Amino acid sequence: MWREYHLVRSIEEALHILAEQGSRARLVAGATDLVLEMERGGRKDVETLIDISRIPDLDQIRHQADGLIHLGALVTHNHCVASNILAESGLPLSQAAWQVGSPQIRNRGTVAGNLITGSPANDTIPPLMALGAKVSLRSKSGERTVSLESLYTGVRRTIIRPDEMLVDISFPALETSEDSPTGKQRGIFIKMGLRKAQAISVVNTAIVLTFDRNYVEKAVITLGSVAPTVIHAKESESYLQGKQLSEETIQQCSDLAAQAARPIDDTRGSAVYRHEAVRVCVLRGLRALAESKTSISFLPQEAPLLWGKQVDTDFDASAHFSTGNPQPIVTRINDKEYTFTSGHHKTLLNLLREEGGLTGSKEGCGEGECGACTIFLDGAAVMGCLVPAPRAHHAEIVTIEGLAKNGKLHPVQEAFIEDGAVQCGFCTPGFVMSAAKLLEEKPSPNRWQIQQAITGNLCRCTGYYKIIEAIEHAAISASGR
Repeated sequence: MWREYHLVRSIEEALHILAEQGSRARLVAGATDLVLEMERGGRKDVETLIDISRIPDLDQIRHQADGLIHLGALVTHNHCVASNILAESGLPLSQAAWQVGSPQIRNRGTVAGNLITGSPANDTIPPLMALGAKVSLRSKSGERTVSLESLYTGVRRTIIRPDEMLVDISFPALETSEDSPTGKQRGIFIKMGLRKAQAISVVNTAIVLTFDRNYVEKAVITLGSVAPTVIHAKESESYLQGKQLSEETIQQCSDLAAQAARPIDDTRGSAVYRHEAVRVCVLRGLRALAESKTSISFLPQEAPLLWGKQVDTDFDASAHFSTGNPQPIVTRINDKEYTFTSGHHKTLLNLLREEGGLTGSKEGCGEGECGACTIFLDGAAVMGCLVPAPRAHHAEIVTIEGLAKNGKLHPVQEAFIEDGAVQCGFCTPGFVMSAAKLLEEKPSPNRWQIQQAITGNLCRCTGYYKIIEAIEHAAISASGR
C-alpha cells in the first residue's frame, strides 16, 4: 500500500507535491480504482497518494455563457445523475453515469478518475468523446487543454504527465431546441453488460446527432470496449449525413458500426459476440433517437443516490500521514471522537474493524462488489473497502453500530427482524445501511427505488423478497402511516 498520504486543500498544494514526487505519486479523489489495484498488489511503484477530495468548488457542474458545460475534477457519477444541466444539455453523460457501478461507487467515483483510468470499457469516455469534450491539464509550469480523443495512446495509457492534474472537463451543450440556429441535437448512451448493475461494459456506444429538420446534418457514434481505446464508427457517421432515420437507414448504419469494431475475446464476451452487440446497441440507440425517446426511456426519474443529508465537516488545514509521521487520524464515528495513531496505510474498513473495534461492517469481496462494508462518510453511503483510511481525518462516519439511537433500533433494523429478512446475516449490515440512507433521502420510496438502492448489495442466502418487503415496511413505520 502507500507510504505517504497527503490531504490537500488547494490545487497548488497538490501540484507542488506532484512536482516533487513525480511518478511515485498519484492523485486520488474517489480512489475506487487505485485502492483496489494496490490491494491486489499492483502499482508497487506508487508510494504517495495525494487526496484532492477536500479541495473546495471542484465538484461543480456549470453551464457557462459561452455555451460550454464544465465539470470540475471532483464531480462524481451521482453528481451527473442528479444534474438538471446534464439532463437537459448533456444527456448521454447522465445516462452513462447512472450505469456505473452502484450508488455507493457513484458517490465516490469521479468522472475525471474514469477518464484518467483510461480503460476502453469505462462508461463516461464514449459520451464525452461524442459530445466533443476537452480536458484541461495543469502543472506548476502551466496549463494545456487537449481534446479527449487525443488523450489516449493505448489501453489505460494517456498523455498526462506525472506532474499534471486534470482540473476541468468541458464540452459544448447539446442544442435541444427546435429554434436552434445550428440544428436540433439529440444524444443517447447505450450499454450492454452481463447484468443490470455493477457491470463492466461488454460493449457501449454513445450517439449524438444534429438534425436539419428531419435530416441528419452531422452524426457522431463512439464505441467502447471494442478496441484498445474508445473509437469512432467513422463509416457509420459518414453514411448518416443527409439521411432521414428510416428503418432501412438505421439497419445499414448499425451494420457499418459493427464492422468498425476491433474487439478481442475475454471473460465478458467473445469478439464475435461483441461485433453483434455493437450492431444491436447502435440499432437501439438510433431507433430511440428517431422516436425522440431518449430521456423518458433511458434516464430514470427520482433515482436514489444514497446521499441523504450532506454533512459539512471541519477540515480547513492540510494533513500528511506517513510511516514515519506520528500525526494521528482524528475522526468522529457514530457521534464519538476517535484518534488513531496507527492504521494509516489501511482501507477505511480495516481501520474501523481492526483499530476501532467496530466489526459490524463486513468485508465480503474487498472489491466494492458486495456492499457488506457500506458505511456513511460525510453523509453519503460508500464502500468502506475502497476508501483510504486517512480520508477519515476530520470526517463524519456512521457505521451499523451507530444506527440505533437511545437504545432503540432503527426502523429498518426492526423491520428486518420482524419480516425475517436476515439469514446468515453476513450481508445484513450493508443492506440495512443502504436502506436507512434511502429512507433518509426518500421517506416513501417505491419498489423500483428500493431495488435500485440495494443494487450495490449482494446476498447469497435469499431471493431478496424479504429484504425488499422489510424496507417497504420500515418506510411505512418510519413515516407513521
